[in-house]
Parts: sequence; C-alpha cells; structure tokens
Amino acid sequence: MPIEPTYPMRINRYLAWKKYATRRGADKLIEAGLVLVNGRGAKIGEVINEKDQVAVRQTKKPKAYTYVAYHKPRGTITHSPIPNLFPVGRLDKDSSGLLLLTDDGRITDRLLNPDHTHEKEYVVTTREPLRSNFVRQMSSGVVIDDYTTRLCQVESINDYTFRITLTEGKKHQIRQMCAALSVTVNELTRLRIMNIRLGQLTAGSHRPLTTPELSTFLKSLGL
Repeated sequence: MPIEPTYPMRINRYLAWKKYATRRGADKLIEAGLVLVNGRGAKIGEVINEKDQVAVRQTKKPKAYTYVAYHKPRGTITHSPIPNLFPVGRLDKDSSGLLLLTDDGRITDRLLNPDHTHEKEYVVTTREPLRSNFVRQMSSGVVIDDYTTRLCQVESINDYTFRITLTEGKKHQIRQMCAALSVTVNELTRLRIMNIRLGQLTAGSHRPLTTPELSTFLKSLGL
C-alpha cells in the first residue's frame, strides 16, 4: 500500500514526498526563497497542515534518479560497482543476491524503516536437515535475545532448503533465527525486494529497473 503523509509534517519532508528534492535539497529551496506556504515565504523547519497551500517556484525539472538491480556475489562486502550510486540496505559477506542501487536518498528510510512492512524474499540452504516442525517454528516467530521476530512466510523446498519472506530486516536475522532452532545456514540468497526480483541476473552483474517495475516500486513507497 502507498505510504500516505501524516500531518502535521515539516515542510522539507513534504517537499521530499512531493519529489521536489531530498530533505536537504528542500531546505536549500527554502533558503533560496523558492517555496511559498499560503502565499508567503516558507521557513526552514516550518510545520504544515493538510489544508496549507504549498508552491515551489522553480524552472528546473525534478531530478531524474537512477535505480539499478545488482546481484551481489557471495564473499564480497556490500558495495556499489557503479559510481555515484549507493546500495539501499546490505547483505552480509557470506550472503548473495539482490541489492538495489540508486542515487535517490528518499527511498532509504521508506524501504528500511522498521515501521514499514515491505517484503524481502530469500532462499536458504542449511547444513543440517530441516526438522518436521521447522517451518511452523520459523513462520510463527523466533526469539532472538529479547526480541521475537514477526510472523513470516516459510516454505520447505527440500530437506536442506527453504524459502522465507520477511517484512523486517534485523542484522543477520535469518542466520540468528536458524541458529535459535539449532540449524546452521550454509547458503543464503535474496531473491526479491518488494516487486523487484533477482530473476536470471548472474552474480556480479546489474541491470536498470524496467519502467513498469520501477513505477510499481515507487508507488508502493509513496513516491
């Protein structure tokens, strides 16, 4: 579901939501006197309400951002192989699979903030065979230290492999969940982030997001 704005909100957050600029860029627009609230010049840090009329006086088109799907190989530290793009989130060194690369700072909080519930899908192979109650235990929530993981979707593929879809992203979460159930992860690959799929992308390669998948992705993030 698209993320709807919550009022009242700071003016720079509103401008970022409307895709005029990042929050920092919005502050620069305000400093330059290019933002009006109800016909008067906006102030940095100002809070607006839903009925306020906000206008931006600018002739430049909104920035064209770049979005790329990248297959991080196992054994590499999370990075971006493309200059000026950064990875959104991470995969640990021993994991592989889908990373999103972009220069759009707006999507980082919307995708990674734990208050949101965006799906991420993985396939996992283990060293030990999966017990008959493994799927039920994993999907119903696992206690890690003093935290119980959210309910999730788990599907057994074979005696040593399962598919899992999470709506949260604690550090090393799947490995810790498995360890709590006395199972050791051998290989872990991320297949999907929301509607963006790894597909046939080979390890170390990347591709730009297609127009339809990008449109769906950004709409789901409220952009």
